[in-house]
This record gives sequence, C-alpha cells and structure tokens, in this order.
Amino acid sequence: MIQGLYEAHLPVKDLKVSIPFYEKLGLKLAWREGSTVFFWIEEGKSWLGLWEGREVETPYHPSLRHIAFRVAYEDMKHALEWMASIGVEPSAFGGRPTFEPFVRPNQGNASVYFNDPDGNSLELMCYVEVPESLKSITDKLSLAEWEQLLKQA
Repeated sequence: MIQGLYEAHLPVKDLKVSIPFYEKLGLKLAWREGSTVFFWIEEGKSWLGLWEGREVETPYHPSLRHIAFRVAYEDMKHALEWMASIGVEPSAFGGRPTFEPFVRPNQGNASVYFNDPDGNSLELMCYVEVPESLKSITDKLSLAEWEQLLKQA
C-alpha cells in the first residue's frame, strides 16, 4: 500500500530567504501561492511545503521541525565538501564532538545534519549495508571508523 513519502512541511519566517536556500540545496520550485511554496524533492514523487508564518516560532523539536533527505552513500562521503561549496554549515547531533557524517550500524544508515535559515533541522541520510556481524553496534561511527571496521569484518 504505502510506497514512499509524498510530502512534508516546515514553517519559515521569510520566503524571500527560504526560497534561495532550498534552491541552492538543489530542490526545484514546484509552485507558490501566497505564503506557501512547494519544492520537488523527487520531481513527480515527493515534495516539501514551506509555510511562512508565526508557526516558525514553535520551539524546535524533531517531531515538528525536521526533514531527512535521502542521498547515496557515495554522496554522503562528500557531503561536507558539497555543503561548504553552497555555503551551508553542518550542525552537531546528539552530543557528537564533530559535525562530520556518521553511521548507525544498528539502524543501517548514515547521516549528517544542518539547519535551514529558520533553525529547522535538515539531514542528509543514506542506507548503509551492514554485515550481520556488525548489526548489534549501537555506537555512532564516523565514516572513516565505519569503513575501517568493514575492512576488518
């Protein structure tokens, strides 16, 4: 029945600031009406709605103001360089001492986080193939640590 995510929504303060930000992430503007815009995440498959208004004053919580964009593992390896090239700074996650991408072996994914101009949490995330012998690891590992562990597995 369910085949994927069709849409997600975030509150923003000023579309004049938000539209260029999301365009530099590579999202394509689908349509705009008044204080609302929609960007294609995957054209014809999924989109992101941005709503200008006071809702942006809602305190941050990941259940309310967070989106994860799916990327390929190979792209994750270059995420920091890509972010720097478009003027986006990574942000910390879960008390990690660095901003670099990390792998969650027990979940089979890797992530790196950053914020939009309104403090909404954005994430680049990819699937990671995890050998059975490593699936019980609950630590968050840097990509370098992960790849070294894979060589030893």
